[in-house]
Parts: sequence; C-alpha cells; structure tokens
Amino acid sequence: MAEPEFTATGVRIDKRLRSLTRAGQVRISDGRLALLTSYGTEIDSAPVQAVRASKPWFAAEGRALADLNGKRYLLTLGDHDPAPGEPGPPAARRFIEAVRKAAGGRA
Repeated sequence: MAEPEFTATGVRIDKRLRSLTRAGQVRISDGRLALLTSYGTEIDSAPVQAVRASKPWFAAEGRALADLNGKRYLLTLGDHDPAPGEPGPPAARRFIEAVRKAAGGRA
C-alpha cells in the first residue's frame, strides 16, 4: 500500500446536523478519499476525481465541505497547520488543496 498523499486525524465529521464522529480521520491514498471514524471504520469513500471539496462561506476558518457519492459532509479541521512534530489536524485549506492536487487540478 502506498504512502497516503494526505492524512488528517482528530477531524470532526458531520452530515447535515448530525455528528458522525468527533475524532475521525480523512485520508487521500491511491486516488481515493476516505472518511473514517476514530476506530478506522469507513464512513464513506470515493475516487478523488468524483469528490468536490470547498470552503463553506458560512463557517469558521477550520471547516471544509466534502461532497462524496451525493452526500455532503462538513469537516472541522484545524484553524491553522500544527507546528512540526505537534499533533493536530491540518488546516482546512490544506485539505482542499490536497483534493484538488490529487484530482489533477479539479475539485
């Protein structure tokens, strides 16, 4: 298995008004984006080319929207990238950039 292109832990994942996990994982690897619970159980996954990632206009700085398989998820990542060697989720901006890069510039 190849090294993941993007990994974030400690991510809150919501679907509509329902929280699915408060400490989930987001992983981009082998051309797929996967949303996982804190235990590693898959919530949803899709090929990166089919994923739309964006910054919601109504939300705080550390949030991103991800549309997978016709479902919209609100991801709460960090407000800023953690210091090198420090735990914590990367910024939402970095997640959006990673999806666009993995999809070949489109997301």
